[in-house]
Amino acid sequence: MSMNSKDSAGGSASNQSSSPPLSRYESQKRRDWNTFEQYLKNQRPPVSLSQCNCNHVLEFLRYLDQFGKTKVHLHGCVFFGQPDPPAPCTCPLRQAWGSLDALIGRLRAAYEEHGGSPETNPFGNGAIRVYLREVKDSQAKARGIPYKKKKKKRINHPLKAHHDELIIKNPKQPA
Repeated sequence: MSMNSKDSAGGSASNQSSSPPLSRYESQKRRDWNTFEQYLKNQRPPVSLSQCNCNHVLEFLRYLDQFGKTKVHLHGCVFFGQPDPPAPCTCPLRQAWGSLDALIGRLRAAYEEHGGSPETNPFGNGAIRVYLREVKDSQAKARGIPYKKKKKKRINHPLKAHHDELIIKNPKQPA
């Protein structure tokens, strides 16, 4: 059987050249990037990607808050600090901290994939990290849900253990 008859009987050449479907992460990253680009275009005056800085990113994150689904109680609310309030209240819905954190991670990667340099990536700016930390802390207090920092597991390396053992046996040896 020749290659030509295989192509006509099995898969066509056009099917083989098409790229595999995007993963959920890649699809979401593409949607997020398109949304951010559209946001920049809708600014008055429009902002080009080369002009984009961390202030534009912060404004974008604040803009997205209006579409959030997480109830964040205000200081004056009787349910402030309660994880499971017994009744509804008029406090606003916001973007959850975890969603914003994941969004920034995807946009940071997309920025560099679209030709931006890591050194000028506005999504990696310290101001963004500070903003995310403030959102995390304020939401944790307002919702009564503490975020505990995960402790890193200490891995004992076999050579390190051997080195420590030698020092104990011979304390005069320089470390």
